[in-house]
Amino acid sequence: MSTSVGFAFDNSFVRDLDGLYERWTAVRASAPELVVLNDALAVELGADPELLRSPRGVEVLVGNTVPDGAEPVAQAYAGHQFGGYSPRLGDGRALLLGEVMAADGARFDLHLKGSGRTPFARGGDGLAVVGPMLREYLMCEAMHSLGIPTTRGLAVVATGDSVVRETMQPGAVFVRVASSHLRVGTFQYAASLDDPSVLPRLVEHAIARHAPAAASTDIPAFALLDTVIDNQASLIAHWMLVGFIHGVMNTDNMTISGETIDYGPCAFMDAYDPATVFSSIDHGGRYAFGNQPQIALWNLARLAEPLLPFIDPDADVAVERATALLQGFPERFRSHWIDGMASKLGLASMPDGDPELADDFLALLQQAGADFTLSFRSLAGVLRGDEADFRMLLDGADGADAWLQRWRAAGAPDADGMDAVNPLYIPRNHLVDEALAAATEGDLEPFIMLLDVLQSPFVERPGLDRFAQPAPDEFGRGFRTFCGT
Repeated sequence: MSTSVGFAFDNSFVRDLDGLYERWTAVRASAPELVVLNDALAVELGADPELLRSPRGVEVLVGNTVPDGAEPVAQAYAGHQFGGYSPRLGDGRALLLGEVMAADGARFDLHLKGSGRTPFARGGDGLAVVGPMLREYLMCEAMHSLGIPTTRGLAVVATGDSVVRETMQPGAVFVRVASSHLRVGTFQYAASLDDPSVLPRLVEHAIARHAPAAASTDIPAFALLDTVIDNQASLIAHWMLVGFIHGVMNTDNMTISGETIDYGPCAFMDAYDPATVFSSIDHGGRYAFGNQPQIALWNLARLAEPLLPFIDPDADVAVERATALLQGFPERFRSHWIDGMASKLGLASMPDGDPELADDFLALLQQAGADFTLSFRSLAGVLRGDEADFRMLLDGADGADAWLQRWRAAGAPDADGMDAVNPLYIPRNHLVDEALAAATEGDLEPFIMLLDVLQSPFVERPGLDRFAQPAPDEFGRGFRTFCGT
């Protein structure tokens, strides 16, 4: 019997990069049942949503059946985890099912998470449970709706098996989609191998997939590094503009493509504070909100290291060239961030005569303990003649009136333009927890409702006031997120 479900596969990673994977198949799920399916994304990938909902489709999505043309593998990579180097990580509980070719010729990885132990498993059971997998699906789709480059959620499938965590919990597999799963850690791993052919093949593969214009430059690897640096400068700026905290920015969690990946202990800030940390494993605040640009630069330096021999045969020259690129990262990040902040403030550009306008607004928010998301929405209200929300949020901050005068003098702020870039609805931690707790008990309604709200984050809708409000004080104090393993 054919096991086609509409995906057209072409597996360049397997074809090009022997040495960076192990062929593997998923552990069999006893009674798979579809929990959620992203119909629109399925269509983009050339699949029929109704076929994916069928028993045959669910068997494919959970990993019980390998679809025609797929070549499932567990990918190998290394990584610096909280600054400490781990030479062999890899997909310990995940599989690259294959690469799907969309109708427009775009290539996407189809990836299973929670599909069982692989040769790269490090003591865990290789499984996942419903709550964290729905959380990653929700976060992926929320970030996509915010216009932030991200892996996507195609489906979550319950396995019908119980998984041991603090308690027995329902097992699940998350099916995600990405332009690739090449990571900084992939290059680190390739550079460590005894086979000298792997790293050159990886560089060539990465250029073809993510920086094709680099192939025609004098130093393709240098152009690849340049592209990745700009991808990440833009991505981290996007994160900072919406108050997103990744929580575990290890080098194995940074993609070459510039897509957000691995939504473990991530969260969105309520009250603005650069020192905000939610992750239960980030004891020292290494990955705090305000540290994310510096950590991105540190990770990019780890990418530059294996690329040095391809940049110049003279090691000193290679280091000099790569260092010059890396030193430009803060300026690139700042440029992306400033452009985004100008839009958030309703301005065509940041005023030359008042370059600290955005920074000073954030200082006011920190002083008042104001909600990051709602403070920007309240500024549009000021332009419409309603200052009540702004006054309430900035209560206790000295200099708010003087700042408003500077802001108005900076140009002609556009309230409608501000609403188009400043979300009203974000995945607030208390709402996410509430939805996932219900889903774990079998009630999907809160999850489906929250997902629907987050797919239109900029447009205010009647009856959704609670989705725009910060967490109650008793929830916010001491709130922690977890990696979901």
